Amino acid sequence: MVLKYINKIIFLFMTVVGSLGNMSVSANYMFSWWGSPEKKPIHVILIHLAFTNILILLTKGLPKTVAAFGLRNFLDDIGCKIIVYLERVARGLSICTSSLLTVVQAIIISPRASGWRKLKPKSAWHILPFLLFFWILNGLISMNLIHSITSTGLNMSQLSNSKNYCYFMQESQEIKWIVLPLMVLRDAVFQGAMGGASGYMVFLLHKHHQHVLYIQNSKLLYRTPPELRAAQSVLLLMLCFVFFYWTDCAFSIILSLSSRDNTLMANTLEFVTLGYATFSPLVLIHRDRILVECWYVQMEKLRKCLSHLYVQ
Repeated sequence: MVLKYINKIIFLFMTVVGSLGNMSVSANYMFSWWGSPEKKPIHVILIHLAFTNILILLTKGLPKTVAAFGLRNFLDDIGCKIIVYLERVARGLSICTSSLLTVVQAIIISPRASGWRKLKPKSAWHILPFLLFFWILNGLISMNLIHSITSTGLNMSQLSNSKNYCYFMQESQEIKWIVLPLMVLRDAVFQGAMGGASGYMVFLLHKHHQHVLYIQNSKLLYRTPPELRAAQSVLLLMLCFVFFYWTDCAFSIILSLSSRDNTLMANTLEFVTLGYATFSPLVLIHRDRILVECWYVQMEKLRKCLSHLYVQ
């Protein structure tokens, strides 16, 4: 009983806080986009990442929250297919967008004489074809879910007992051996690019740190360029992504190898799956003064709303 109550609170907290955080990030960078004469490519990527996180929270966190509060069969067959399909697409988009963010930021802070600087996007509009490609790629990879997902409200002999709101039906081995390698290849390629770009940024930031130490010893005034501060924020974001991604993988492997049901570990896996979408905007908010002010406004509105409901 206590565990069920804790599940309700955690799912509700992660969904609400994550949604508010991502909406704050998205709104801030959209206002910066429209209000600034210089359209920064990095802002387009951050807006897309925030939108992807919101999509994950709406298609994963919200249904899990509703199910945790005891409502069953609230999705029909078509609703299940749409929700689970969009959630899988959004998770793939999260990997691809995070990788693109790291690579573009690494190119932006690379030295002018470097060959990588030539790859710097001249305009924010040059980012849009990459984002469109990510949608098409992940949409095609996740297409099998349309045939293998059904609602728990359907009484079918193929379906096993479960507390989930949707069921995964048995797929043919041929489809599994097509989809699984594609997902592994996608994750390996984009995480490889993310790792390489992150390592390059760490190298550049280390050189910058050595330069700052030299200037400080020379007693000269120096301020860190905004590009390097942005690179530090992106690196923190990537550490957040890597932690939740590989923790998710570890728990998934342990559960698949376990011979008995482990409710606590299964619930923990669900929380970890939502972790990056929930906490990544908080990393950006913590690093951006304007986002901090926007976040406090959102939290004050939420507090007033909750206090009003409590009084009623």
